[in-house]
Amino acid sequence: MTSIFAEAMGADFERLHPMLQRRFGVGLHAGYACIGTGVMTSIRRGPWWTLPFLYVGKLRNILIPYVGENVPFVIKNYPYRDPYGRETITFVREYSVRSRPSRFDATMVLTGGRLVDYLGTHQHLAVDLDLQVTSDGSLLLTTHGQRFYEGRVGFRFPLLFSGRATLHESYDDDAEVYRIALEVRNRVFGFLFGYEGHFRCEFVPASDAPDELKPVRHERRT
Repeated sequence: MTSIFAEAMGADFERLHPMLQRRFGVGLHAGYACIGTGVMTSIRRGPWWTLPFLYVGKLRNILIPYVGENVPFVIKNYPYRDPYGRETITFVREYSVRSRPSRFDATMVLTGGRLVDYLGTHQHLAVDLDLQVTSDGSLLLTTHGQRFYEGRVGFRFPLLFSGRATLHESYDDDAEVYRIALEVRNRVFGFLFGYEGHFRCEFVPASDAPDELKPVRHERRT
């Protein structure tokens, strides 16, 4: 068996830098988790009128309205099986900007051959992910196809009122660190939020995720 990333990417997974293969090889079969510790060299947001969007996102640990430089952070990738029997990987980032603690919650599952990223504490947003490998072995991730779920309500979330994320992750052999850069843009309002940083990883044995990293509510629909 392979990780959900390897299964989603197929042969392209072998084109990733070996250290990225190890990082995205986290899974129940592999039996380990990845804990990254590093620094966000820059956390940015768009103009003042993007603040309402970002504050709403903060309520469910999806986005934050704060900006800063050289902000320490931790990212925790743990595998677990959710209540619906799906292998799930946590992508929880924790950091504090000027003593204001913030957290970004995401969990990923593989369904129908595609990766779905559930965002927030209650998995309100389900986002399809497109994964590509660049010529230097880096990973380029883009989001599309967002859905909103709450109780019996479920609908496709118009991109006019949302953002599209582009994430680039690489490994720097000279510095021996992972490098990450994220931008979230709205097709009308432009740049909403972004960050750049670097981190080192510790790979630890794991067959389940700590409860505090799991969502408050799991969503069956993808």
